[in-house]
Amino acid sequence: MKKRYDYVIVGGGSAGSALANRLSADESTSVLVLEAGRADFIMDPLIHMPAALMFPSGNPLYDWAYETDPEPHMGGRRVPHARGKVLGGSSSINGMIFQRGNRGDYDKWATNAGLEHWDYEHCLPYFKRMETCVAGADAWRGGSGPLAMERGPASSPLFQAFFEATTQAGYARTDDVNGYRQEGFAPFDRNVRHGSRLSAARAYLRPIRDRKNLDISTLSMATGLRWSGTRVTGVDFTRAGRPRSVEAGEVILCGGAFNSPQLLQLSGVGSPEVLRAAGVDTRVELPGVGENLQDHLEVYLQHTSLQPVSIAPWLKKWKAPYIGAQWLFADTGVGASNHFEGGGFIRTNDDVAYPNLMFHFLPIAVRYDGTAPEGKHGYQVHIGPMNSDVRGRVHITDDDPRHHPSILFNYLSTENDRREWVEVIRAARHILRQPAFAAFDGGEISPGPSVETDQEIIDWVAQDAETALHPSCSAKMGTDEMAVVDPSSMRVHGTDGLRVVDASVFPSITNGNIYAPVMMVAEKAADLIAGNTPLAPEAPPTYKANAGMPLYPPGDPRNDAWNTPTSIPSSIDAIAAQRAAQEETR
Repeated sequence: MKKRYDYVIVGGGSAGSALANRLSADESTSVLVLEAGRADFIMDPLIHMPAALMFPSGNPLYDWAYETDPEPHMGGRRVPHARGKVLGGSSSINGMIFQRGNRGDYDKWATNAGLEHWDYEHCLPYFKRMETCVAGADAWRGGSGPLAMERGPASSPLFQAFFEATTQAGYARTDDVNGYRQEGFAPFDRNVRHGSRLSAARAYLRPIRDRKNLDISTLSMATGLRWSGTRVTGVDFTRAGRPRSVEAGEVILCGGAFNSPQLLQLSGVGSPEVLRAAGVDTRVELPGVGENLQDHLEVYLQHTSLQPVSIAPWLKKWKAPYIGAQWLFADTGVGASNHFEGGGFIRTNDDVAYPNLMFHFLPIAVRYDGTAPEGKHGYQVHIGPMNSDVRGRVHITDDDPRHHPSILFNYLSTENDRREWVEVIRAARHILRQPAFAAFDGGEISPGPSVETDQEIIDWVAQDAETALHPSCSAKMGTDEMAVVDPSSMRVHGTDGLRVVDASVFPSITNGNIYAPVMMVAEKAADLIAGNTPLAPEAPPTYKANAGMPLYPPGDPRNDAWNTPTSIPSSIDAIAAQRAAQEETR
């Protein structure tokens, strides 16, 4: 390790891996990555086997194991939040679902002052640059990027029943939820390649680890920033329990929605009130640091299956050696899939312009920690509102970087959020009760028939919901008084030599899994930081509900089978009306 680098990247997770790759492509630029977790050893099946995704969460070797403060609207529950404690960060332990979010998410970003170049048309070329869509490149998808993703087969009897049920419920199919039309149901893209997880570290760092101008230091925990006035000149960190420091031309924080605000606050950047309470002197007053925290909350709607067609038998411990051998030597079998192979997006009410509910279908009834009804076949959908108006915060409570910050999301704290949760559960039940499931449906396990009224639904969500692990927005880009990061440079307002690039800079959360948007932000930020000419905006047509857009890309002959997009029920009211009409004919 050198004494000084042009760029020191704090955090070797998703964004940090992409930045290290792009910035070190210039041989005259020296780059150091400081990662507090350990290396992602290539022979570690708990990281690289897709089906093993449930095992790293909660394991201190892989997971920082954050948890919220008691959530006041969830009965005082503390909600666990897994965060990757390994090179590749959470991309090394997540569910491998690749969702860009909707065009509307980025056009909404662009309505904020200073973010005009963060609209969909300016973000699309960076999505395309980073990906290799194995299903095929087109005007919406890339074909030569480091992130190769395979599309789930979603062909088992339960997946077939699920897709047929969505059609029976009045919803459309789509070819690609990351392409022309997000709204609808389809097999999902996954960060899985040749049967193994393709984390950010494996995609962006492993191919370039021999670059002479790039150093990667694991087990290296940043403890503070070095300053000269308001300019950051380096990073203090510990390695093997020993304090160390390194000088930097630029420091780029890539620790995520918890760690980046924490390090800023520990270094005196934030709200004076928060810093004073933690015993930290204020260096740069930025009241937005740690505020605006957002996430997706989710529940599992579970049913037993009358037919033995789920993957439940593969959970038996005695089958693990066979699964492992098949995966290790042939890159196939149950171990080679994350099993979140399909799902979709819908609108639960006509007040939203684009989908506010995402479905992940899973051909087994199981919780994220692997617990399941003993010996029972089943299936489930993971669901929750995508654009909640709930806001939380991340605050340090003392000046010790080893202590987790105080985290509060305020789940279920708004009337709109609670209303959407009722719509979400009713919409999901409408699909799972369609005739396509008649041969399989052995009854709802969770929440069960005792949960029916609006209040019963809210009470169950408060008791049973888990985080979808999408913390974001806690150091948002913008130019208003609560903004932390300059959207044209990724610099922290009021400082020099300090930038933030990770999920914390989102102005608002996107309507899907956030890994893909984080990688897009990192790709775009790399050009802003390096001074490269930004990629030119692209504007292929994209579907907009009730805007006269065809269901499929213009010119596709399948559009002839549909009159208008509005012929498809888009709201819970339309679903209820359709269900009432069906009941009358029985």
